[in-house]
Amino acid sequence: MAMASHVVNAAGRLDRLPIGRFHWRLFALIGAGMFFDGLDSYIAGGVLGALTQSGWSDLGLNAHFISATFVGMTIGAWFAGIVGDRYGRRTAYQVNLLIFGLASLAGAFAPSMPWLIAARLFMGIGIGAEVVAGYVMMGEFIPPQQRGRWVGALAVITNSALFFASVMGAFIIPALGWRWMFGIVGAGALLIWLARRGLPESPRWLESKGRLAEAEAAMAGIEAEVSRGAPLPEPSRQVQPVRKQAAMADLFKGAMLVRTLVGSMIIIAISVALYGFVGWLPTFFVKQGLDLNHSLGFTAAMTLGSPLGNAFAMWLSDKGGRKAGLLGFTLAAAVLGVVYPFAGAGLQVVLIGFLLVFCIGVMIGVGWAVYVSELFPTEMRMRGVGICNTAGRIVSIATPYAVVGLFNFGGVSAVVFTLAGILVVMALLVALFGIETRSRSLEDLRPEEAAPPMAAPAMAPRPQA
Repeated sequence: MAMASHVVNAAGRLDRLPIGRFHWRLFALIGAGMFFDGLDSYIAGGVLGALTQSGWSDLGLNAHFISATFVGMTIGAWFAGIVGDRYGRRTAYQVNLLIFGLASLAGAFAPSMPWLIAARLFMGIGIGAEVVAGYVMMGEFIPPQQRGRWVGALAVITNSALFFASVMGAFIIPALGWRWMFGIVGAGALLIWLARRGLPESPRWLESKGRLAEAEAAMAGIEAEVSRGAPLPEPSRQVQPVRKQAAMADLFKGAMLVRTLVGSMIIIAISVALYGFVGWLPTFFVKQGLDLNHSLGFTAAMTLGSPLGNAFAMWLSDKGGRKAGLLGFTLAAAVLGVVYPFAGAGLQVVLIGFLLVFCIGVMIGVGWAVYVSELFPTEMRMRGVGICNTAGRIVSIATPYAVVGLFNFGGVSAVVFTLAGILVVMALLVALFGIETRSRSLEDLRPEEAAPPMAAPAMAPRPQA
């Protein structure tokens, strides 16, 4: 659709688009990639159990496998940010999907456990990068009034992979063996990689780089797919100037430093809650005197709260606001964490645990998926999100050791009181320094001091109507 001006104005044109076939196609392809990313992450439990039972591995090698996963995730989160801001969102997304797809196939044909551990390191790189790239890319295409709902839906898809990984493990490993788990994930990831080659690059990113002709071509294709010949609303936003290339150091100056700290603390707190509480539920129950069967049953019932929390976050982000919702459910999780050790009967334990996991699920959907990427301007968004995710992954590596030390020191109470303390610190940071991002264009969220304009935008050729 032609406009009166002859500038790209990618933000204004994207933000005024009605949801159409393009958005559904984008969501399906990004969501499919993140589903296989989650599947690759969650199949580890069933595979390691089968490897140990067959004598192919032992507890020490299993620990190396898990460590390689987290180290890979940390590396992937860091480099996804660098690649995404320098070479483009689409490039970063396709590269990481190719990495964990090929690495999964390499794992399926591993001749030894050290080979599988090495392959897992590269799987982890792809897994860590996919989360960074997926949420950012989706958010840059969706209109602000619905951005929370659509980006939050990616969290639902990613976390649903836990259920499918459990079902796959139950049926495939006994019948076909563990190698098929990696083979299915690798083949699925590569099929999605092929299907996604036609996705456009983010026009916002192209315009921020001054690549106006490419930004215009991408926008024209998107508008044609959305409108299908019907007239589109006129954008109200004025064109944004081309920004200078922002350095990594700019994320640690002034207002951007505050946002980097807030975003990092959000992901750190959620990571601690996931890997310091939810992941240790069966162990806590056994240590409290429950038999393993009851422990696993209680855990299954409670962990249903996570995808339900993700789904609720889709509504909350766009209706109740990111900041208020994140604050409320973080403080609720802190209170439930303190109450949890004093729960008496089994039903109380399950109910309080379910509510706690539900709150963490809301935090993932609102905070990790939607809010963190909204804190950073386009020219440094991927690096900002990458740094926040890197901080969370580093803490995740240390969390199991901290949980063991706290549990030996003071039992479940020591673990959950520490968790509650970390959640309260996060809530304070969000309350004092967080911004509200609901229904606001990404360009409206830029701190005034961040990356001052280098030059007025050049003119871009426009197709005639």
